[in-house]
Amino acid sequence: MAVSAADQTRVAAHNRKARYNYSIEDSLETGIVLTGSEVKALRAGRANIAEAYATEKDGELYLINSHIPIYEQAGQQNHEPRRPRKLLVHRRQIGRLVGAIQREGMTLVPLKLYFNARGMAKLELGLAKGKRQFEKRETEKKRDWEREKSRVLRDKG
Repeated sequence: MAVSAADQTRVAAHNRKARYNYSIEDSLETGIVLTGSEVKALRAGRANIAEAYATEKDGELYLINSHIPIYEQAGQQNHEPRRPRKLLVHRRQIGRLVGAIQREGMTLVPLKLYFNARGMAKLELGLAKGKRQFEKRETEKKRDWEREKSRVLRDKG
């Protein structure tokens, strides 16, 4: 019996508020440059990417404000928890993303940090536009209505 690739991925951190605060236009998978102690801390599942974002610096993308806690067993070779981390993206994709950020007022938001089937740390990055307060309330109303509708149909059926 074959195991699908979706079953082999293990999520280390998930940004649950991203889809509430932003409307995600596009998403892409990027690699991320990590040290050994960061990988160990991620495998323990203790990362936080809720307040993180990606930005362009010197023609490359960096993940800013992500928190990967210190791995206690690393000792001297430990890392700084909130250091900027380089994202591995093709040059053409960087140009497209930076153009969208500058022209259309969008932002790059991390959606989830996970390990793929080969054990490599990957970051799902979303090209997002911020929602206004009334749009957030509208989204919540739709979600509540769908939940209520499924409840009624389940009870009657």
